[in-house]
Amino acid sequence: MIGRYGRSDNAQGVHQVLTTLVPYVFLWWLSVSFGRTAWYVLLVSVPLLILFTLRVFALMHECGHRSLFRSVRLNRWTGFLLGVLSGMPQYVWAQHHNYHHAHNGNWERYRGPYATLSVDEYAALSSSQQRFYRYKCSVAASPLAGFIYLILNPRLTWIKGTIGLWAHLVKGKLARPDLSLRELAASYQTRFWKNSREYRAMLWNNLVLLGAWAIMCWYCGAGLFFLVYVLSVSVAGGLGIVLFTVQHNFEHAYATDCANWDYDIGAIEGTSFLILPAWLNWFTANIGYHHIHHLSSSIPSYRLVACHKEYQHLFPDVARVKLSEVCGAMKCILWDIRAHRIITLAEYLRQT
Repeated sequence: MIGRYGRSDNAQGVHQVLTTLVPYVFLWWLSVSFGRTAWYVLLVSVPLLILFTLRVFALMHECGHRSLFRSVRLNRWTGFLLGVLSGMPQYVWAQHHNYHHAHNGNWERYRGPYATLSVDEYAALSSSQQRFYRYKCSVAASPLAGFIYLILNPRLTWIKGTIGLWAHLVKGKLARPDLSLRELAASYQTRFWKNSREYRAMLWNNLVLLGAWAIMCWYCGAGLFFLVYVLSVSVAGGLGIVLFTVQHNFEHAYATDCANWDYDIGAIEGTSFLILPAWLNWFTANIGYHHIHHLSSSIPSYRLVACHKEYQHLFPDVARVKLSEVCGAMKCILWDIRAHRIITLAEYLRQT
């Protein structure tokens, strides 16, 4: 399967990017050109911008797997550009995401974007903490989660980490003037990045993005720009988080610990096949075919559908989640450690 479909094509990759960025830029021009004089234009442009921002993030994700293009350099530089547009330092995000792929289904190692609690951890919470956890995992809270995930957190972590780095350099120079700044920087430990390459990725992502914010505020005004930007990026981020969640949090999804974990079982039984209309498959870069993606992330998005159709007889046990069932899947917010599966709050209450 990987031999037949795990081949990227540079021309296909360029086509995917151009059919995303050209409408994306046009919609931004439409929004800032007519948003003040004809506000009803925003009623059309902003929902479309949300969908195209979602696709920008999906293609950025693919660059992180080096599967959008055959060229490593094209994946790297396109991923950086798409990361700026979506607000996420692409290289750093890709390292965390590849960790998820390496441990999919092993909930002792990776709990998803909502840090899914085990039934014992949930039982130990107070009633107000349980209520907050339920709200945090709900569809209603997803735009706020998208704002934190794509706009707020990448900026805060960079700022906090950089302040810590400069404080470390100053203290180090005062204590050991003979040490170079490079040596002192290499000795700095932080939870915000693992190495200098990750820090450089965060630095350039934030510098370019903040520069773009300044230019857009000068061009069209801060109020109009941030209205369109915050709405489109936050809602797109929330949709992305919901899509990711229901592809791993669904009723009785495979969820085990290190001792019992198996990679292939995790891909088949711990990942859903999200059945979406064709137009939404395009905007999400076919990520609904998530079982194929987890069997091999080297298969590019534009080959996932054909791969699934040819090998669908191998996937009778893959859970199907329809678009109408997404809200129900979002209620699967607890890990039953003893049963090695994800359950709903309602099932937990019946058990207790």
